[in-house]
Amino acid sequence: MLQRPVVSVTPAKHRATEAGELPVHFFAPSALDARLQTFKAHFHGVVTYAVKANPADHVVSQLWAGGLDGFDVASPDEIALIQRLCPGAAMHYNNPVRSRSEIRFGIEAGIVSWSVDDMGELDKLIACGVPQENEVAVRFKLPVAGGTYNFGAKFGATEDEAVALLRRVAEAGFRPAMTFHVGTQCKDPQAFASYVAAAPRIAAEAGVTIERLNVGGGFPAGRDGQPVDLLPFFAAIDKAAGAFDTRPILVCEPGRGMVADSFAYAVQVKSVHSGRVYLNDGVYGGLAEFPSMVISMHSVIGHLGEARSAASQPMTVFGPTCDSIDQLPGALALPVDLTEGDWILFRSMGAYLTGMTTRFNGYGDWRSVTVDSL
Repeated sequence: MLQRPVVSVTPAKHRATEAGELPVHFFAPSALDARLQTFKAHFHGVVTYAVKANPADHVVSQLWAGGLDGFDVASPDEIALIQRLCPGAAMHYNNPVRSRSEIRFGIEAGIVSWSVDDMGELDKLIACGVPQENEVAVRFKLPVAGGTYNFGAKFGATEDEAVALLRRVAEAGFRPAMTFHVGTQCKDPQAFASYVAAAPRIAAEAGVTIERLNVGGGFPAGRDGQPVDLLPFFAAIDKAAGAFDTRPILVCEPGRGMVADSFAYAVQVKSVHSGRVYLNDGVYGGLAEFPSMVISMHSVIGHLGEARSAASQPMTVFGPTCDSIDQLPGALALPVDLTEGDWILFRSMGAYLTGMTTRFNGYGDWRSVTVDSL
């Protein structure tokens, strides 16, 4: 990946004036600043950032410079990244399954908060000597839909399990807390509300007063060219938190909802024939999320930077590798005059592209370009 940013005005102008055939990841710092300010101004609690969504140095550094001082880390590499770029930041190790060596690494790095969803994983924290002044948050799950895919299929204790875990956390002397994750790209504020409303019920049955409730990530990014209004989500969370006798401090850890809308991704058309389009990147690269996410907002930029405006037709789209499964799901509506050398610009592409791109078949390289706006 070529990380030398080039300042331009818009993606269309950049493609009209700059040569090169590599895919381009466009970044608008002003859009990231605006999203950060939305969270800081309207989420009534502690705002952290899920590093996994986009671990690029310039993204993490901008959030840190903008006043964000807490990060959700899920591995030793992410811990080391935050130590390097954001010395003194609070780190929450909220991947609930860790090896003992990873736990010891986290202790040495000064992790302040951990999550668990299983008694055996809590036993590991105790055996490895996690300091008692640390927070341990019990991650629970509910049969609540709302996200694009279900995080509860992998993580989360049932309500009964969460009660037992929360009691054990308190008995072990840790600072008790709770956490959940509604699922990525959740568009229903009531999904958050349902989880928040369940937390005081679980805590009361356990006989434990929790200090903090982490509502996780899952806040949606835009899919229509505009960011999603997050204020209804924050309002639903606030209202549901009123069910506590003693309201805990709220924490959130947005990833996609923080960074996605400040990026767009341009890929070039290599060939068009027989209703099929071949691109210079695909599902092994920057379009890796397409098989699991509905990412439909796109525009087409012609050879001279002009937007294609012809009527569209559904086309089958393939990536550049020799693997036949390197194909975008379904069909993409593209202009009938689409031609070799055109660029397809996908919106809201700031999340997971950086960490998921592979070099399969020798592809996967791209340029990072800074623009004034998207």
